[in-house]
Amino acid sequence: MWKDFKKFLLRGNVVDLAVAVVIGAAFGAVVKALVSDLLTPLIAAIGGQHDFSNMYFTFHHSKFLYGDFVNAVVSFVILAAVVFFFVVHPINKLIEFSKRNKKPEDPTDRKCPECLSDIPIAASRCAFCTAKIKPLKKEA
Repeated sequence: MWKDFKKFLLRGNVVDLAVAVVIGAAFGAVVKALVSDLLTPLIAAIGGQHDFSNMYFTFHHSKFLYGDFVNAVVSFVILAAVVFFFVVHPINKLIEFSKRNKKPEDPTDRKCPECLSDIPIAASRCAFCTAKIKPLKKEA
């Protein structure tokens, strides 16, 4: 059992995932610092409030801190944009590029003309409605 556990831990995708989590956490801290130390003070300077993270409003004697929430939303949007434009979009383009010369696979099933269920191409009778169907090609 210990051998299987060690084999599981040392598989490439588990190690890659661990590295991705660590790098993601570090990058998240950098983006959070960028937002809280540079962007929100700039926005706050325009709005006249110097400490944007401590902005709040009160409603029935309850304090709602919306400045910290705005910081978190801006951080999330920046992280999402970076992940999309530097990871997801290039990977999708690479996959699209690698599939450009591939011939599509031959279909293995077709629709029954009576009930429109999916049936094998070589079938001579529908398994769902039992209608007789002319096979499209002979079975090998």
